[in-house]
Amino acid sequence: MFGELYHNRVLELAADIPHVGQLEDAQGSSLKVSRVCGSTVQVDVTVDAEGKIAAIAVDPKACALGQAATSILARHAIGRSLAEIEAARDALKAMLKDGAEPPSGEFWELRHLQPVREYPPRHTSTLLAFEAAVEAARQQGLASALRDRRGGVIETSARMSGSVLEPWRT
Repeated sequence: MFGELYHNRVLELAADIPHVGQLEDAQGSSLKVSRVCGSTVQVDVTVDAEGKIAAIAVDPKACALGQAATSILARHAIGRSLAEIEAARDALKAMLKDGAEPPSGEFWELRHLQPVREYPPRHTSTLLAFEAAVEAARQQGLASALRDRRGGVIETSARMSGSVLEPWRT
């Protein structure tokens, strides 16, 4: 029954999570908890002058599914903007809840979690790391992608100018 959920690649990812621990100089930190199963994931981030994640630390206390998602996040978050992390989170959520295609690009390995869609109680723990990363990055004041009225994304790139955050391209 659970064989397809916990296939080899999911277990490999869960067993090999990079950037485990905490950042002493974190600019943003978030702890997310699943009320369904008790899984937790803490994410700490620092952000560079261009508004991209410069460093990440993760501390998952979760099932193999939550750990696999955390591993994928931790492998690819550095150098990404808040909008890119949000897009990956939204694509993962759409894959799980709406039956959408798996994410592509840097976060393509989230496709290994596609069988989770058949187990709604496991959705929350699978999304924890991405939810925590988005919240941690927002604490630093990073802007989300803007959306136009037709649902398209208006691309933004957060930039630091002195002490003022400018979420538009110059």
